[in-house]
Amino acid sequence: MIQLAAEEPQNPLLPAWPEIVIGLFCLGVIYLIFHKKLLPAINKALDERRAAIEGGMEKAEAAQAEARQTLEEYRERLSEARHEAARLREDAREQGAALIAEMREEGRRQREEIIAAGHAQIEAERRQTAETLRQDIGRLATELAGRLVGESLEDHARQSRVIDRFLDELEGRAEAAEAAR
Repeated sequence: MIQLAAEEPQNPLLPAWPEIVIGLFCLGVIYLIFHKKLLPAINKALDERRAAIEGGMEKAEAAQAEARQTLEEYRERLSEARHEAARLREDAREQGAALIAEMREEGRRQREEIIAAGHAQIEAERRQTAETLRQDIGRLATELAGRLVGESLEDHARQSRVIDRFLDELEGRAEAAEAAR
């Protein structure tokens, strides 16, 4: 064979027949090993990965649906909380307005009581002052009359009648003057 190869010129593009046969045999062995051992393991890994991806997508879709539902619940609760807060603010405003009105009414009532008490006190002081003034005027009038007459007018009963008559005349004149105005 060696001679044959040396006698014929060999084409560099075509390999020798024994190399083709050995190459085909090795390719068949590699194909069988690949087909029997590696290909099922690769397919199994690809199937597992596909299942994991599809399961992950289903989980993601389920999680996304749950997130949407949670978001809707949150929005509803937030809306309810806002309505409740608005209602509480309105109630507080109404209570505040009622409290202010009540306090104003209480202030008016206290003011009226203070004014009434002041008027009563002024009236009492006026009466007391009028009585004190009446007594002082009566005493002074008695002394003056006693000096004019020249005798003592110390008799209390007579003194009281003279003073009362004098003051009654003064009050009558004051009322007449007031009515004339």
